[in-house]
Amino acid sequence: MGNGLAMDLQMMSVLEQALARIPAWRDRSDLQITFLSGGITNQNYRIDAEGEAFVLRLGGAKSELLGIDRANEYAATRAAAEIGIAPAVVEFILPEGYLVARFIRGRPIPIDAMQETQTIHQVARALQKIHALPAVRATFSPFQVARDYDALARAHGVTAFPENYAWLRAQLAVIETAFDHSKTTPVFCHNDLLNGNFLRDEQGNLRILDWEYAGMGDPFFDLANFAAHHEFDDVHVQQLLDAYFGQVEPRAFARLKLAQAMSDFREGIWGVLQQGISELDFDFRGYANQFFDKLTARLNDPRYTEWLAALE
Repeated sequence: MGNGLAMDLQMMSVLEQALARIPAWRDRSDLQITFLSGGITNQNYRIDAEGEAFVLRLGGAKSELLGIDRANEYAATRAAAEIGIAPAVVEFILPEGYLVARFIRGRPIPIDAMQETQTIHQVARALQKIHALPAVRATFSPFQVARDYDALARAHGVTAFPENYAWLRAQLAVIETAFDHSKTTPVFCHNDLLNGNFLRDEQGNLRILDWEYAGMGDPFFDLANFAAHHEFDDVHVQQLLDAYFGQVEPRAFARLKLAQAMSDFREGIWGVLQQGISELDFDFRGYANQFFDKLTARLNDPRYTEWLAALE
């Protein structure tokens, strides 16, 4: 209980410091502040002021070790806001990287609703628009992220790797080689399409939050990351590919299935690294194992070698 109280007081102190750094809210006593649950590493607050609602985002401690660049997040959010997908940004405070955006009045979209054909088509159209945005300076490779997180986790004393981790790492290299044989042109990607990052606003429009991992990358990773986090079966995957590309070759299905494995690897090794750097009271080991189990199942699919061969 003592540690929890200390953490709450620390969070309150950081919040007060952040509010003092935002010109429009400095020395205001009439702000209505509501903590928004759902995030793991970041702290998000709804701020109501003079009839308007905003979200204040405070980045998690040591988030730079996760490859997060707050200036890039700001640029990516602004770009996606201009096409009506991300919330509009109203303040960005350096050097802390505090981000203030307009609050989106909307509702979460359950996973089963995300699997509906209409929603799949809506997400595909949104990703087409995102992937057509102008280039940003940040880049994203799930292969490099996996290597970086692995090295950082070991440097911070983490030893809780799964028993089959050496084999999983070997398959990472195999998939990367297959992808190198069938390269795609890098595009602006979100790279973190968790269910909690989707909302449907009051007008029924799809909105996407949290652009901290955005960067130039493989469009198939965005598609696969979305599919993996929403428990898509092969029928859903094919619907997504058809909605995004129109008529597609079988190798597109293979690439997406392999990219799903990389999505799980990235998520699992993220949980491993967090065990070494995070002070949050969260079961990061359980989180990591959950995704490594999914990864193992994907790599044990009897079609795995066929997917690899399709990219040669």
